[in-house]
Amino acid sequence: MFDKILIANRGEIALRVVRACREMGIKSVAVHSTADADAMHVRMADEAICIGPPSSTDSYLSFPAIISACEVTGAQAIHPGYGFLSENANFVQVVEDHGITFIGPTAEHIRVMGDKITAKDTMKQLGVPCVPGSDGGVDTLADAKRIGEEIGYPVIIKATAGGGGRGMKVAQTADDMEQAFHSARAEGKAAFGNDEVYIEKYLTTPRHIEIQVFGDGKGNAVHLGERDCSLQRRHQKVFEEAPGPCITPELREKIGKVCADAVAKINYIGAGTIEFLFENDEFYFIEMNTRLQVEHPVTEGIFGVDLVREQIRVASGLPMSFGQDDLEINGHSIEVRINAERLPNFAPCPGTITQYHAPGGLGVRMDSALYDGYRIPPYYDSLIGKLIVHGRDRPEALARLARALGELIVDGVDTTVPLFHALLNEDAVLTGDYNIHWLEHWLEDNLN
Repeated sequence: MFDKILIANRGEIALRVVRACREMGIKSVAVHSTADADAMHVRMADEAICIGPPSSTDSYLSFPAIISACEVTGAQAIHPGYGFLSENANFVQVVEDHGITFIGPTAEHIRVMGDKITAKDTMKQLGVPCVPGSDGGVDTLADAKRIGEEIGYPVIIKATAGGGGRGMKVAQTADDMEQAFHSARAEGKAAFGNDEVYIEKYLTTPRHIEIQVFGDGKGNAVHLGERDCSLQRRHQKVFEEAPGPCITPELREKIGKVCADAVAKINYIGAGTIEFLFENDEFYFIEMNTRLQVEHPVTEGIFGVDLVREQIRVASGLPMSFGQDDLEINGHSIEVRINAERLPNFAPCPGTITQYHAPGGLGVRMDSALYDGYRIPPYYDSLIGKLIVHGRDRPEALARLARALGELIVDGVDTTVPLFHALLNEDAVLTGDYNIHWLEHWLEDNLN
C-alpha cells in the first residue's frame, strides 16, 4: 500500500480523496495554484505545495509542476480526481516514466476510449451495443449526406475528440446537413485542435443511462448498476440518480454483465463509466469515461462502497474488496450539482461566501469545499458542491432532497439551488418521467 498520495486536483473532489486517504492511514499531498492557497483541500491535506499561478495551464495542467511536486514530497502515487489531467494519456505516460503510480486506468485505455471512433469500434468488438452511424471519421459533405440517407434523419455530427457538448450538431433533415457538418468540424478544430467528425443516428427521446464498472487490471471486473443522468442542460448533467427509474432488474443484469465482461476482457483497472442513450428498452453506447465520475456518490450510496478507496487499493496491487455477488442495491440515491451561477442565464458567479451551512441528518451527504469567508476564484469550473441524499426508496429520497435543500445556506454568491427547488415541484421529476431533452424545454418555458 502507498505511504503518500498526491492529489492532482482541487475543490470538492480533492477534499474527497483527502478523506479517503486519511481513513486508509495514507498521507496526502495537496497541490494548488496561488488562487487556491486558502482552499479547504489545502488546509485538510497532510502537506500542500504551490504549483503555479491561477491559470490552469500553468498549474493544475502542468506536467512538470505536478511531477516536481511528487518528487519534492516523496509521493508514490497520483490521484487525478476528475477533469484536468484525469483522462490525459500523455500525462499518465509521463507519470509512469517517472516511476510514479497513476491511480486510474492505463495510458492505452485512456487513449483508446478518448477517441470516440476508436472507442465505438472497440466496444462493438467487445459486444457492447452501439448507436447506428458511420464506421469512422467522415471527411466530406458528400459522405455525410450519404450516411444521413442510409441511417435516416435526424442525425448528430460529433467531433471525434469532443466532450461536454462541444463539437456536436444535429441535422434534422438533409437540408440541415451542410451547416451542421461544417459547424461541428469548425467547433472541434477550435476546441480540441481536431476537426474530424463522425455521424450517428439522433435518438429523439432517449434517457442518459450510465453503467459504473470497476476492474482490477487482471481480468476481473464488476458493474455497480446504473445511474440516470438525463436531466441535463447543454449536455451538462445537473441531477443524477441511482438506480434509474426506468431500468428493470432484468435490464440492469443484462447490460451490467455486458459492460463488466467488456472491461474484464481488456484488463481494465480502476473505476470507469460506460455511457448509453436508452430508448425503447434498448441501450446505445456513446462513450466511456476512464475516470471517477462527478456523480459517483449516488452509486456509493446504494451499494455502500467507497469507490475512491477501491481505486487506491487496486492501484497499489491489492485485489478488489468485493465481487459481483457482494453488490446488492439498497434504496435510492439522488445528487444535485450546486454551481455558483446566476439564473436564468447560468452565468458564473464567483465571489466571497459570507455564510455557509451544510444540511445534515439521516441520509444526507454534502460534498463541498466551501466555508465561511471562502473566496470562489473566477478561474475554474463553477461547481461548488454536490448535495447527495439516500432513502429507502425514490419517494423518500426526493422528500429528503427537498428537506436538505431547505437547510442549505450559501450566502454571498448566487447559486443554482433555486432551480432544484423548482424542479421538485414538477410532476415529470417526481415520477421520473423525463428524457435528455426535458430540462432544456422546461428551462425555455420557465426561466427565460
